[in-house]
Amino acid sequence: MNVTDPSSAREATGPAPVSLWSVLRGKRVDPLERWTSIREQHGDVARYRYTGADTYFISSADGVKRVLQDNVGNYTKEHGSYQMLRRLFGNGLLTSEGSFWLRQRRLAQPAFHRQRLAAMAGPMTAAALEVATRWEAATGPLSMMREMSALTLRVVGDALFGVALAEKAATVAAAWDVLNTQLAERFSTKRLIPPVLPTAYDRAFREARRTLFTVVDEIIRARRARPGDDLLSMLMEARDEDTGEGMTDAQLRDEIITLLLAGHETTAVALTWVWARLDAHAEVAMALHDELDRVLAGRAPTADDLPRLPVTRAVIQETLRLHPPAYILSRRVKADDVVCGFQVHAGGTVVMSPLILHRHPAYWERPEAFVPERWLDAEAEKQRPKFAYLPFSLGPRQCIGNSFSLMESTLILAALAQRFTPAQVERGLPKTEYLVLARPAGPVSCTIASRPVQRLCRAPTPG
Repeated sequence: MNVTDPSSAREATGPAPVSLWSVLRGKRVDPLERWTSIREQHGDVARYRYTGADTYFISSADGVKRVLQDNVGNYTKEHGSYQMLRRLFGNGLLTSEGSFWLRQRRLAQPAFHRQRLAAMAGPMTAAALEVATRWEAATGPLSMMREMSALTLRVVGDALFGVALAEKAATVAAAWDVLNTQLAERFSTKRLIPPVLPTAYDRAFREARRTLFTVVDEIIRARRARPGDDLLSMLMEARDEDTGEGMTDAQLRDEIITLLLAGHETTAVALTWVWARLDAHAEVAMALHDELDRVLAGRAPTADDLPRLPVTRAVIQETLRLHPPAYILSRRVKADDVVCGFQVHAGGTVVMSPLILHRHPAYWERPEAFVPERWLDAEAEKQRPKFAYLPFSLGPRQCIGNSFSLMESTLILAALAQRFTPAQVERGLPKTEYLVLARPAGPVSCTIASRPVQRLCRAPTPG
């Protein structure tokens, strides 16, 4: 059967409708449990009513490929979740559409080319080694979420903006905590009106957003005064091919706040999950330490080491499989379509989740188990559908910073794990908190135990 042939397409089935009343009452369910149940009971394309509108939950690699690549023009980001995100990110790469998005993507893409990424490795490792020096003096538990967030914020500032952001870490983290929580609450309860009311809740949103905008405006002013060879300088110098006009400060703000938050928080969340997983899986930690001791022998990792650290990278890939920070992808259906033999009607919403694809038993052996060595089997990876694994999305709208994030995560993990073994104060894997990102609930407090190395790590020469 032609899976896109309208004449043979069927109507999908699904669970009971979710009423607006239940949403307004704040009834929340665990997304992993709900979506797993929908897939198991109704197959890879399910249809149900959510607050009066049609929702299509797609949980097959072929179906996701249809939406994100093969017929991508039919599925837009004109969806309530992105309307909510635009209150913070404006019309940046994450939320923009059409020709404007394509223009901005083309302007930003050169900053993420392979040669430029290699030049960023030195500052990434140097930032990690400064954290290592501080960890050596630590006398009590540390919040790994805070530690990784501050570290990745510094990396983004150094590598993409050419601006020191270390002293802004606490300010950015506090503001983002407010916005992260409220954005998730506002969407889940259909609180879609802008935060303009004189309530404490709305005032907190406005104040947190103002705080982040102030940080971003300071970044832009600093780089205008001293241009460099970074992404922000490139965006400032870019000119529209038709009009010759450059980006306004408002446009720059939208792009910078997108890269600032999306560029550091997703990596920080992933690395926090890595530390929790290593603490829970001693045999994996041992294999990782063996590789780092053998390849690095106590020195700092460089970009040239990346191909020689397959276990380190596999730990990150497997963590992203089980704990993808970006856990939901939503699109609005422009015109009727057929996905995997099922009708998808105009005006509906398509929902896809890496949480479910990454645990689909058709694509993964032992899907619930933490098995980094699966990523060392090149043949198994070739046989797996490409769209069964999408921690950074896929298709034309794949995250522009995916290679940046993977390199950053690998270098940070290599630099720190060869010297330390963080152990959680509260044993067991943290629960998941589903906000804008799926992150560990709580700070993930860890005590820091040192490991012996042959000699002290030294930061590589940048470039």
